[in-house]
Amino acid sequence: MQTFDNFNYERPNLGKEKSAFTSLLNTFKTASSIEEANKAINEINEFRNHLSTLFNLVYIRSSIDTNDDFYQKERDFFDDIDPEIKEINTDFYKELVKSPYRDDLEKQWGEQLFQIADFEIKAFDPKVMKLLQKENKLTSKYSKLVASAEVEFEGKTLTLAQLSPFAQDKTREVRKKAVEASAGFFAQHAEEFDTIYDQLVKTRHEIATTLGYKNFVELGYIRMLRIDYDAGNVSIFRKQVRESIVPLVTKLYEKQAVRIGVDSLKSYDESFKFKTGNAIPKGTPEWIIENGKKMYEELSAETNEFFHYMLDRKLMDLEAKKGKEAGGYCTFIDDYQSPFIFANFNGTSGDIDVLTHEAGHAFQVYESRNIGIPEYIWPTHESAEIHSMSMEFFTWPWMELFFKEDTEKYKYSHLADGLQFLPYGVAVDEFQHLVYENPEWSPDERNQAWKKLEKIYLPHRDYDGNEYFESGRFWQRQGHIYDVPFYYIDYTLAQICAFQFWQRAQENHQLAWNDYIKLCQLGGKKPFLSLVESANLQSPFKEGTVESIVETIEKWLDSVDDKSL
Repeated sequence: MQTFDNFNYERPNLGKEKSAFTSLLNTFKTASSIEEANKAINEINEFRNHLSTLFNLVYIRSSIDTNDDFYQKERDFFDDIDPEIKEINTDFYKELVKSPYRDDLEKQWGEQLFQIADFEIKAFDPKVMKLLQKENKLTSKYSKLVASAEVEFEGKTLTLAQLSPFAQDKTREVRKKAVEASAGFFAQHAEEFDTIYDQLVKTRHEIATTLGYKNFVELGYIRMLRIDYDAGNVSIFRKQVRESIVPLVTKLYEKQAVRIGVDSLKSYDESFKFKTGNAIPKGTPEWIIENGKKMYEELSAETNEFFHYMLDRKLMDLEAKKGKEAGGYCTFIDDYQSPFIFANFNGTSGDIDVLTHEAGHAFQVYESRNIGIPEYIWPTHESAEIHSMSMEFFTWPWMELFFKEDTEKYKYSHLADGLQFLPYGVAVDEFQHLVYENPEWSPDERNQAWKKLEKIYLPHRDYDGNEYFESGRFWQRQGHIYDVPFYYIDYTLAQICAFQFWQRAQENHQLAWNDYIKLCQLGGKKPFLSLVESANLQSPFKEGTVESIVETIEKWLDSVDDKSL
């Protein structure tokens, strides 16, 4: 059995790859029967999967260690050739949508494949190749800059992830200093972060106008493959969050201030949930994995098989360390049919959240890995986040393994955090709409726009005079804004769906789990709203959905004596 360490990487020769692809595409174009067309598609998919595998090996290994010169150079190489790989994929899509066998292929694979193809064609033209390369280099520059952070704190040199636990310390002064130390790194590089984003906005606007769009908003939605909803639906959803969730979240923060014994809640208090201290895992990362194994063995036969597959092949890199990129993600290495989980464990309850969240992604892609075409292995982003966020709730019955006597603390803060995230999540989305609708804005105008949004969506927030945060630059910490424009409302839409799974699991765990498994196995065969319907969930856009979910969660939170935790 091969483990991740032994997965083979060799730099592709793009000239040879293009030549091989041209030959495969010609075979598809000249197919004289549906059988020949399908055989050609399978060979094209194998070819595309191999390039995807090489890219993902580079991405994973370079993000695990940003000081690894070899994989950093390979990442630069892929930043350069990625637009040419996009061109290869687009050439295939152009032939696919006009194939004489389209009707038969659509019956076999479903119309979603052809809708994806149409969107991908709209998002690319060879004339934007150099601009796409520039965009890739800028996003990599942002990731490397954040990963370079080494903050001096209490006599130690820490990464941003390693600093996080101190922001949850029982001593208020320690929390304040930890948040200030983290903000200090961003403040030190504030102009650089402003400049990178300014260049990204202008580059993306130029890509959009070159492709014939008014600005990047429309192109951003096309890139995100938002097939069955639009910016109008998203605007209505944001309104529901403003009206139904912001007042409740403000109330939750007021309760928190009383609970932790402060007169006025400051931003550096927000991560500190209980006067007796936050719920934290009661053991080492190795101990967490051992308990994770027990949890997934007991949850279902499918998760048991999946988690052993991940462990046996060493498909997780979880601990925070020097030189490692920030955040967490899950990706899929096609040739080895292997999901991979990347995280930054730091001794907080977030370690369990990331284990269940990223395992939700990995489990979904493991369940749909044999569908047969790359487009369906993953669903679109907002659908994919349903799997991850819902897994966080489906694993609730096993949280005692990790938190022991603090399990109720964890559940209360986990559910409250899910609600408290929503206003921030939609603020990030609205910010990006404003930015790309006004590409001529200066960095300062963008920062002022963020400050206004904070007043609307986060009216409780008090930065206590922190100059960097009060300059309106908090958004610079959100990597999605730089890396994948418009990828953020997805989390909020998925959170509403995950809350529904939580609600249903309280009533009948097995029935809810069966729908979840079905959703995972569908992969990306359908667009977002159709997948939601297939899982017997209500659309987050439907009037009343947000309100009813909030009502149930508020009732549950009110039933807990939070001051006694």
